[in-house]
Amino acid sequence: MANPPHGGQLKDLIARDAPRRKELAAEAETLPAILLTDRQLCDLELILNGGFSPLEGFMSEKDYNGVVENLRLADGNLFSMPICLDLSKETIDELGVKPGARVTLRDFRDDRNLGILTVEDVYKPDKQKEAKLVFGGDEEHPAIKYLFNTAQDYYVGGKIEAIDRLMHYDYVALRYSPAELRLHFDKLGWSRVVAFQTRNPMHRAHRELTVRAARARQANVLIHPVVGLTKPGDIDHFTRVRVYQALMPRYPNGMAVLALLPLAMRMGGPREAIWHAIIRKNHGATHFIVGRDHAGPGKNSKGVDFYGPYEAQDAVEKYRSELGIEVVEFQQMTYLPDSDEYRPKDQVPAGVRTLDISGTELRRRLKTGANIPDWFSYPEVVRVLRESHPPRSKQGFTIFLTGYTNSGKDAIARALNVTLNQQGGRSVSLLLGETVRHELSPELGFSREDRNKNIARIGFVASELTKAGAAVIAAPIAPFEGARQHARELVEKYGSFYLVHVATPLEYCENTDKRGIYAKARRGEIKGFTGVDDPYEDPVKPDLVVDVEKQNVRTCVHQIVLLLEAEGLLDQL
Repeated sequence: MANPPHGGQLKDLIARDAPRRKELAAEAETLPAILLTDRQLCDLELILNGGFSPLEGFMSEKDYNGVVENLRLADGNLFSMPICLDLSKETIDELGVKPGARVTLRDFRDDRNLGILTVEDVYKPDKQKEAKLVFGGDEEHPAIKYLFNTAQDYYVGGKIEAIDRLMHYDYVALRYSPAELRLHFDKLGWSRVVAFQTRNPMHRAHRELTVRAARARQANVLIHPVVGLTKPGDIDHFTRVRVYQALMPRYPNGMAVLALLPLAMRMGGPREAIWHAIIRKNHGATHFIVGRDHAGPGKNSKGVDFYGPYEAQDAVEKYRSELGIEVVEFQQMTYLPDSDEYRPKDQVPAGVRTLDISGTELRRRLKTGANIPDWFSYPEVVRVLRESHPPRSKQGFTIFLTGYTNSGKDAIARALNVTLNQQGGRSVSLLLGETVRHELSPELGFSREDRNKNIARIGFVASELTKAGAAVIAAPIAPFEGARQHARELVEKYGSFYLVHVATPLEYCENTDKRGIYAKARRGEIKGFTGVDDPYEDPVKPDLVVDVEKQNVRTCVHQIVLLLEAEGLLDQL
């Protein structure tokens, strides 16, 4: 295959340093170690295997500034995305990270040593400049949020000596390094390869697009999906890879190869498209499909796209000769039912009937179990998606009841538990406040910090059960809005969360307290009691409000059931 970009050789550090592996591994055990984050591990993997050639380590300040300001490394080579090792001041001081020092780079998941970094410099980046020049400056951009909210304050630059490759346990046969993929193409006799970047499931239109692109250039197809880190909210890579595997037999025999890319995307639009082109060239591709709004994060809260629709295509085209890879413009395909074929939209004569299903509509059909026609996707692809996206009546959810002690929330929770178990169809889990305190948080007190920890634990357990398809009923006091919101965020990664404010007045809760708990709190025998000497923050936007002073428990439960039925989460009782 042709050389990687910039006319240099593929920088495969694993192969380069293999003869010294034993020596480096022994030295690594004697050095201070940096535990790398998920994103840093994705970056390191592609540095070590040559996917980020010509990089041989994390960027020094000179390289970083050159890339941010001019899309150039210090030596003049084209590179569009900063690849930096961010560390906190505390870590830098604790480990003695300074120019000339050698530190081990370690996988936090299994404590394996992956390489040794020789520190060239430690510097504090201008994050405002990076945000503006690299990502466009919109503070709602996910990469800018990461930059200011997650990335540490200092960057450490330096070259890396490789000890070992990252250990993966999923889809091992599909994980090719750039050198391995080039060799694979060579064995197949492929000299022209069209690479297709994707972070979404593929359907018939994508298959038609890639087949047309390959045939027009007498080339073969590399389906090269990202399985590192993508946009928050994207479909998990396990589901997507099963979709790609189901789709592959639909390609003409021998036309396409599937390989996985462990990339941490930045959703950086034009800059990202150039970066993707460099990566695909390193993996042996000669052509690269660049789509409309390629690698863009969509719209901000004002409904405005972060990037123009063709900025990415224009950016890659600008550097085409230097990149050494040819741009293939993504063609929007549409289905013509009268002739049972797909065509590019701009080639459809006026008046000809067309059919399309948007991403929003597809998600609706998956949620509701509605039909997904064969003209849109293949039955085997739909089957995979339905396994991972069951209809609403089979999805997990959490009902989170909050209110004062003796507000009736425990009685409502128990009655709802019985009602949902009577219906059947999914497992039901009941997380009562006192039970959770005893079993899950026995060491916690009733300070604000400990209360928040307790709710965070409930949120975590609820999220895992929701992910598994259960109905979860949680009924802690949960007096603080921030903790309740955090629980919602944990659960909503996997399913629906409904906050029910059991708004029974404090006076009623106290007057009907047969256990005398409020009386003890009033006498000072119990400290930090919500409603007596500790505050309760009313929910700002509850999904439902009930009150057992005005309604009986059966009516409150019925209102919750009606809410769930309206959301499509219950079969008719």
